[in-house]
Amino acid sequence: YGAVIAAFLTAWLVCRKKQLSLWALADCCVAGFFIGQAIGRWGNFFNREAFGGMTELPWRMRLWISGTYYIDVHPTFLYESLWNFAGFLMLHFWFRKHERRFDGELILLYAVWYGIGRALIEGLRTDSLYITGTGIRVSQLLAGVSAAAATVVLALLYTGKLRHPPRYVDRESGEAQQDA
Repeated sequence: YGAVIAAFLTAWLVCRKKQLSLWALADCCVAGFFIGQAIGRWGNFFNREAFGGMTELPWRMRLWISGTYYIDVHPTFLYESLWNFAGFLMLHFWFRKHERRFDGELILLYAVWYGIGRALIEGLRTDSLYITGTGIRVSQLLAGVSAAAATVVLALLYTGKLRHPPRYVDRESGEAQQDA
């Protein structure tokens, strides 16, 4: 989540300075987030990190502890990589046939998809950071909260109970314009 948060804050600063729609820019970046995270998770495989607990499933990953001792673990890097690639494919094929309803729709859908996957996969990992004095994983909580919040915002936007952001900002007048 650190890189996504940093990218979002950087984009917010750039959009403020250049008077661009943050939500339109974020929608443009969604495919890159999905593909970047799908490929980036393979770094966890090469670094022997971000794996899950022990398992006997056929697709388990063998993790050598020493020259003669190994354990078989969940390849959570693979789960997350495939989850992100599936999210990319779903958005790609859906929005080839359907137009976005408003700026920010794709980034909200990304937050829902990624949050659900990360919350589920994080539960399998063994290297999680916990909230002190609790059994709650920080990443799992953040993922669940972001997915739930994005779901609520999308529901409110789709039902018209929340006014969606403007489609673009007229750079000459600085006024928000709505597509007809």
